[in-house]
Amino acid sequence: MSQTIAIIDYGSGNLRSAAKAFDFVQNQEAIDARVIITDKADEVARADKIVLPGQGAFADCMNGLSSVDGMVDVLKEKVLQRGTPFFGICVGMQLMAERGLEFGEHKGLGWIQGDVVKMTPSDSNLKIPHMGWNALITAQPQHFVLQGITKNSDNTLPDFYFVHSFVFECKDSKNIAAWCDYGGKFAAIVAQDNMIGCQFHPEKSQGAGLDLIRGFLRWNP
Repeated sequence: MSQTIAIIDYGSGNLRSAAKAFDFVQNQEAIDARVIITDKADEVARADKIVLPGQGAFADCMNGLSSVDGMVDVLKEKVLQRGTPFFGICVGMQLMAERGLEFGEHKGLGWIQGDVVKMTPSDSNLKIPHMGWNALITAQPQHFVLQGITKNSDNTLPDFYFVHSFVFECKDSKNIAAWCDYGGKFAAIVAQDNMIGCQFHPEKSQGAGLDLIRGFLRWNP
């Protein structure tokens, strides 16, 4: 049976690049799926999987999402009540937090306990924003979405591409599926039940990013 992958358009995020990456994987793997970009809550309500990209400031993204008629309510029903697989990318991942502390205090979706806080590397020579390629340390190697990613010889996950100044500080470490170390560890992938999110950009992370997308498309939590 064909599935619909809804990538939410709320005025933030590299939607075309994300859609192209998801289209590439589903064509390569012959996954019977249709990838749509949508700002319509009723289309998201009919989707089998949901992707929430995001770029920019936390408050701007949350305000943009909230301004799309019915979208936050549909997301709550689909993700929290119906268990629809959900994938948050960059700020789309951060919006799952309770609060964002960028330019003040702003309420998030509140799906995973924790706050989004400014990065504070222990090495003052490390630049913020954190921009570039970094390997990951897996905390949940058994997670289905991560199992198809080829590991490095030291058992780390390969390099992914990051561009960010804020990080998701989870209250419970069980919600962290993979860490990144940039003058201190931070959550690179978060996961809870049918939700997963990554701080990096899988659509810009070449083969490793496509492997992550492939895992999500095949995931049936």
